Amino acid sequence: MPIESRIKVAVAQMDCQLGNLKHNLEIHLELIEQARSDGVGLLMFPELSLTGYRLGDRTPDLALHREDPLILRLAAAAQGIDVLFGFVEEGAAAQIYNAMAVVRDGRLTYVHRKVNLPTYGQMDEGKLFAGGRYIETFPVTGPWYGGVLICADLWNPALVHLAMLHGASLLLAPVNSALGAVGGQFSNPDGWKLVLSFYAMMYGLPVLMANRYGQEGDAFFWGGSQILDPYGKVLAVAPEGYVGLVAAELSYADVRHARFQLPTVRDSNLHLVQREIHRLADRIGMPNI
Repeated sequence: MPIESRIKVAVAQMDCQLGNLKHNLEIHLELIEQARSDGVGLLMFPELSLTGYRLGDRTPDLALHREDPLILRLAAAAQGIDVLFGFVEEGAAAQIYNAMAVVRDGRLTYVHRKVNLPTYGQMDEGKLFAGGRYIETFPVTGPWYGGVLICADLWNPALVHLAMLHGASLLLAPVNSALGAVGGQFSNPDGWKLVLSFYAMMYGLPVLMANRYGQEGDAFFWGGSQILDPYGKVLAVAPEGYVGLVAAELSYADVRHARFQLPTVRDSNLHLVQREIHRLADRIGMPNI
């Protein structure tokens, strides 16, 4: 018998002040309360939403431990709602990460550390952050499981595939995408439109993307935050110049139907992929894979 489970989700398209944790915290608290009042069950902020993006040498000064009072305050505000926000995390051995936290009912429940740190175009994240090492999922509500991939993580299709194999039924994509960040003939808005629709359709799951809007130095963050259904169709998108919440209602029955009709996850053939990776490693002399 089909599982009927509906959830209202939202993404927060926001601007933030570079390095101003207090100001950015207040924006988070206001939008969390608005989302709770609107019956939202999951709310996602953009990448590095507490700090801004171009931190440079200030990065260590803005790093927070997981038990930091600021994070605990956000967790306390997230009563009955899963909230994802971006922060600079200080982990063990003074290692600094570009991270997304998930909080609910006064607790920090999950953290994803960005794996794919871009060092091309106008981006120098590999000089600022240590790379994450794991792709996992976290339980949301009912049958829903979230897979979080931060911005450039989604430009490595293998990472998305791993999240799907770990059981994601929601793909959560917090980003900081500025016009011209890659350079050349690449259009960031066009690229994200294509990538989000492809992953939603290919893997049969809703996709949430939250981007910044506004200026940071010479970088203009173009927004475009949106929510897609399991067939790759846009359910809701932020209008140009909009700052606030974008929401949609999702049905798990749609995920079941989409994945039955196009069984990408079922037919992923993990054993073949694993065998071929080991065979390739042997061929090019990469030990201990």
